[in-house]
Amino acid sequence: MPVYEFECEECGERFEELTSSETRSLACPRCASTRTRRLLSPVSPAGRQPRGAGVRSDESRRRDREAARGERLAASKRKRAQGGT
Repeated sequence: MPVYEFECEECGERFEELTSSETRSLACPRCASTRTRRLLSPVSPAGRQPRGAGVRSDESRRRDREAARGERLAASKRKRAQGGT
């Protein structure tokens, strides 16, 4: 069975589900609405997906950047809470 992508028409949640090709609608995991529709997803060409150490290092740098940004935001909030500008 293939994995299909669905979108809820009530809350906008997008989710993937392993289901038969005849399935056109499923219950939304967020709001339980049955008003969902199966989306057409583009297929990635073979050999175009990055793999290996380069991808892992890019993901590590991204996590580091996000952590540093979170720390800067927290420091800024603390400074504002203490009355600093």
